[in-house]
Amino acid sequence: MRIGVVTFPGSLDDRDAQRAVRLAGGEPVALWHGSHDLDGVEAIILPGGFSYGDYLRAGAIASLSPIMTEVVDAANKGMPVLGICNGFQMLAEARLIPGAHTRNAHQQFIRRDQRLRVENAATDWTTGFTQGQEITIPLKNADGRFIADDETIKRIEGEGQVAFRYVGVNPNGSFDDIAGVSNERGNVVGLMPHPEHATEPGFGPDTPAAMSSGVDGLTFFTSVIQKALVK
Repeated sequence: MRIGVVTFPGSLDDRDAQRAVRLAGGEPVALWHGSHDLDGVEAIILPGGFSYGDYLRAGAIASLSPIMTEVVDAANKGMPVLGICNGFQMLAEARLIPGAHTRNAHQQFIRRDQRLRVENAATDWTTGFTQGQEITIPLKNADGRFIADDETIKRIEGEGQVAFRYVGVNPNGSFDDIAGVSNERGNVVGLMPHPEHATEPGFGPDTPAAMSSGVDGLTFFTSVIQKALVK
C-alpha cells in the first residue's frame, strides 16, 4: 500500500512517519506541501512538527497549503487520512474533523509517554485495536488542548467520533480527556500523541517487559494497510 507523508516547512516527524509505514509493510511516498499531486497514494499522513512556525494558530497556515486542496478532496471521497499532533491541528483547521486546539492549559510544552484508551476501534486507522484497549504512545506538544463547544462535544461523544481518550492524567487540559477524534465516516483520524514513535523495539516507550520496548503505535499503520487488503 502506498501511503503519502506530506512534508511542510517546519515538519519534524515526516521521516519518522515514513519509517513507521515501512515497518508496517507499506510503501511510504514523500509528498510536498506546495504540490497538487498526491502521486497515486492510497492513504495520507499529516505528520507532527511546527508547520510555518505555528504562526497565526498551530496548523492554520498549513491547512491552506496547495496540497491540502487535494487532501481535503481525497478525504471527502473516503481516502484514509491520519493527522498526528500538528497534523491533527491541520485537520481541525481544514474542517475535516470537529473541534480546535489551543495552548496547553498549564501554558507549557509537555513531553511524556501517555496512556490512552481506544474509544473507537472501527476507524480505518484503529481496526487492529479492541474497544477499551489501553495503549502507551509518546506525546509532545505545546498547543495540544482539544476544545469544542458543548453541542459539538455532545455530538461527537454520542456518535462515537472520540477515537482516543487520555488515561491516568490529562496532559494538556483537553475537554473530556479527548486525545483523538475522527470524522463521521471514520476514514479521517487525528490525535495528539505520536504513534510513529512507538513502532520499533528499542525506540519506543518503556513497558513492564523491557525499557523502550513499546510498539503500540505500529497498529495504526498496520490497521490501515490490512483494511485496504480486505477491500
